[in-house]
Amino acid sequence: MPVVLRLLLASVLTAAAVGCGVVLFDDDESGGDQAAGTSAPLSSFDTTDLTVLRTGFCEGVADSAVAEALQAEPEGETSYANGDRVRLTEEIRDRAHEHGCQWRAGGVAASGWVFAPPVPRATADELLRRARDANGCEPVPDAPAYGEPSVGLVCTSRRGQEVSFRGLFGDAWLVCSLRLTDVSAGQSATEVVDRTGRWCVAVARAASAVPTSR
Repeated sequence: MPVVLRLLLASVLTAAAVGCGVVLFDDDESGGDQAAGTSAPLSSFDTTDLTVLRTGFCEGVADSAVAEALQAEPEGETSYANGDRVRLTEEIRDRAHEHGCQWRAGGVAASGWVFAPPVPRATADELLRRARDANGCEPVPDAPAYGEPSVGLVCTSRRGQEVSFRGLFGDAWLVCSLRLTDVSAGQSATEVVDRTGRWCVAVARAASAVPTSR
């Protein structure tokens, strides 16, 4: 299997599993709210024609979207870029071929990442198949589109639950997720899926924006 495809598959399985344990890199720079950062359900947001850039987007994620996803102000933020050395799975530590970030508060983590290399449709189909087949993961019924093709997943393990949406935007493979350590308190399963969808809209908006100079 080509090295890039191996890393793509390793990354998608990592993102599908709850508590993936990615070792990220601290990024002290925080992004401001975008004018388009108001909350919107994924079901009413058309992602099929969205152009996602295969580059860093973390600074463009609206602060209000992070707080809404976590239901609290973030206690920690980490990010990594293409070429950084990260833990892709429990067994694999290698150079990342993606840009990603995560915010945490209490037992909640909101994440998003996009592959740096282009992803052809055939590879996207294989990534979706492997994500659906991952242990403890089930598709979200009637999941709204998150690119084309795409899937929504609920993955459960002893460490908690993770809801994610992932899909292909042109040649960009974008993934967003919300992980909850305590799934017995707070919201219903339907509410958590909606909350994740709103977070994923914010990630898609940021990832499709023209990056600002730093």
